Amino acid sequence: MKIKKEVLVGLTVIGIIIIGFIVLINFQANKGRRELASRIISLGNGGPPETIEGLKEAITAYEKQIELYVKDAAQTGVYWKILATRLQEKGLHNEALEALEHAIYYNPEDAVLHYLTGLSAAIVAKTHHNFTGIENPERDRLYALAEEAYLSSLKIDEKYLRPRYALGVLYVFELDRPQDAIPLMERYLDFSTNDVDAMFVLARACFEVSDMERSLALYDMIISVARDEDKRREAQNNRQVVMGRLYG
Repeated sequence: MKIKKEVLVGLTVIGIIIIGFIVLINFQANKGRRELASRIISLGNGGPPETIEGLKEAITAYEKQIELYVKDAAQTGVYWKILATRLQEKGLHNEALEALEHAIYYNPEDAVLHYLTGLSAAIVAKTHHNFTGIENPERDRLYALAEEAYLSSLKIDEKYLRPRYALGVLYVFELDRPQDAIPLMERYLDFSTNDVDAMFVLARACFEVSDMERSLALYDMIISVARDEDKRREAQNNRQVVMGRLYG
């Protein structure tokens, strides 16, 4: 699908503005850090203060500048995050990955950034088609990045549902590891008991590991709780497939 010229121009303007802010903040912060370092050195007569007391005195003297540098770094991370999400909204996931790498540099404990990295990596991986029939190392690298990013997000916040669901989908539909998806989706459904989409993923995982009875039960549950007629119809069709595998 082609992106309209006006959309691309708008996105370019947004990107230029955000990157401009980032460059300005980095320039000011780096300049300030150099000045601060010089002033601290001057307190030690040409070298850094040699005692703990001397260092504390130097830091206290310029505490406000240090606080400003911290705020600048935090704001830079915010701008990279904004740019990454804007790029994702436009489907520009390769560029989003680059922006997310910068954002994580400034905010490594932000679970959302790791989740978004996994999302873009998985999407880009799907674009690397195996035309030649040989191994595709770039696609494998991107899927590995997606898995690692989702796991990092969950390590930071184990109750964050989006990376848990996304990792389950990755294991079932992309990496052929349905057995790894089952505990993830079970835990997900502990938090979100009526999520029909998660039930579909778990039912498919159970089917792939030949747990037909549980897969059948999950499709029955979807049929009973789903409000969307299309999803009920899909669950009924899948149920017939499971029944065929069970009873021939």
